[in-house]
Amino acid sequence: MHEIIVNLHMHTRYSDGSGTHKDIAQAAIETGLDAIIVTDHNVLVQGVEGYYRFSRSRLLLLVGQEVHDQDRDPQKNHLLIFNVNRDLSALADDPQALINAVREAGGICFIAHPRDPEAPAFNETDISWESWEVQGYTGIELWNGLSELKTVVHSKLHGLFYAYFPQFIAYRPILGTLNRWDDLLAGGGRVVAIGGSDAHAMHMRMGPLRRVIFQYQFHFRTVNTHIFIPEPLTGDVAADRKMIYDALAAGRCFVGYDLPAPTRGFRFNAKGLEGSAIMGEEIPVKGGVTLQAHVPTPADIHLIKDGKRLGVWKRSYACTYSATEPGVYRVEVYRNYLDRKRGWIYSNPIYVR
Repeated sequence: MHEIIVNLHMHTRYSDGSGTHKDIAQAAIETGLDAIIVTDHNVLVQGVEGYYRFSRSRLLLLVGQEVHDQDRDPQKNHLLIFNVNRDLSALADDPQALINAVREAGGICFIAHPRDPEAPAFNETDISWESWEVQGYTGIELWNGLSELKTVVHSKLHGLFYAYFPQFIAYRPILGTLNRWDDLLAGGGRVVAIGGSDAHAMHMRMGPLRRVIFQYQFHFRTVNTHIFIPEPLTGDVAADRKMIYDALAAGRCFVGYDLPAPTRGFRFNAKGLEGSAIMGEEIPVKGGVTLQAHVPTPADIHLIKDGKRLGVWKRSYACTYSATEPGVYRVEVYRNYLDRKRGWIYSNPIYVR
């Protein structure tokens, strides 16, 4: 398997972002990404997918959309839609019909910022997902960089501070989202976790102060989704698009907070009598299963089973655990950054059946 780094939730001038597709592609290349997926609100922009090249580097830009009911107040139930070649925003008022249409079109979809609280100091309303009775979605956006901002801007003074020092914001996925994911996994289904920046590069002003809040380059250095594809990107847009979306659908990926230190090189796998598995895959428990996680630099590795912590390996490169019971096993990794313990890596599960 080959690891690529993808940022998969962002906005351009076609909705409420400030950059063009070309601007965003250049920012992504400058920050070392392999691919991006642009997701403007309720519009599917045509004719911009493909490889973008700057200097000697290239990047694959794909286009999805973020759909929500614009007539609803507040506008909750945002859905990220990938690999669908037609605009589905007309179905935004019925989340189940929307999800069904995505599946019928051969696409995949993720509940965007499942927990997105209000920020009264900036007149931002709660836009969390509410329709949890729906079925058939691929997964959820476990960590959304912009939603987390709303949890720390308790006043305009806080907002001013984080506008100039955004590196202090990220701590970990919102706890309510993390707990919801474990609950969904406990229900027996497969729910893929992704991480998105929700980058807008917003132009803000406060009195005489004007600033671009969280430029694309900054967001692309923070919360990303690391995806495992069967071979390196080929340069063929159709083939590479298929590899990326197939891997996302299967959950062969992890969420990495790349600002404190690069997360490239993280691995989580399982070996048993009847084969092996990586993130997103199943393995029989018969005869016992050895779970192994490896991180690129020493950190605190937490092994989670069915939402409960099994063990912690402090300041370690790796952990090994012999599983004798079926369950949903995943890994969280923490490290110190700016004098605080912060989430660094969140794996997708290995399903021991």
